[in-house]
Amino acid sequence: MSEFFETQLVARKEPQEDGHLTVDVFKNGDDIIVQSTIAGTAPENIDVSITKEMVTIRGQRVQEEKVKTSDYYHQELYWGSFSRSIILPVDIDPDKAKASMKNGVLTIKMPIMGK
Repeated sequence: MSEFFETQLVARKEPQEDGHLTVDVFKNGDDIIVQSTIAGTAPENIDVSITKEMVTIRGQRVQEEKVKTSDYYHQELYWGSFSRSIILPVDIDPDKAKASMKNGVLTIKMPIMGK
C-alpha cells in the first residue's frame, strides 16, 4: 500500500457522547420551522420534545451491517445516539406543533405564540 493511502486510513473511535445533528431554523409566515437530516433512522427511533422556547431532537441510528474496526479504510458515518437542542428565537405554541419525516428530513412546524 502506498504511503498516501496509509496516511488516509481512519481508525474508528467509539463515540463518547451523542452525535450532533445539523439543523436549519427559519420563519415561514406565522410558523417557526426546524429541519434536520436524519437519514438512516426509523421514525420510531426519534423523540422530539417541544416547549415554548426550545426543541430537543433525540434518537438512535443503528448500523445494520457489523464491520470490524480493522476492515475500515475510511469512516465518516455516525452510528449511535444523537441529540440536539435548539433555543427558539421566539415563543411558540408547543400544543400546535407538528412533525413529519420525508426522504430522511425531519421537519417540525411550530406556530408562533399569539399569531
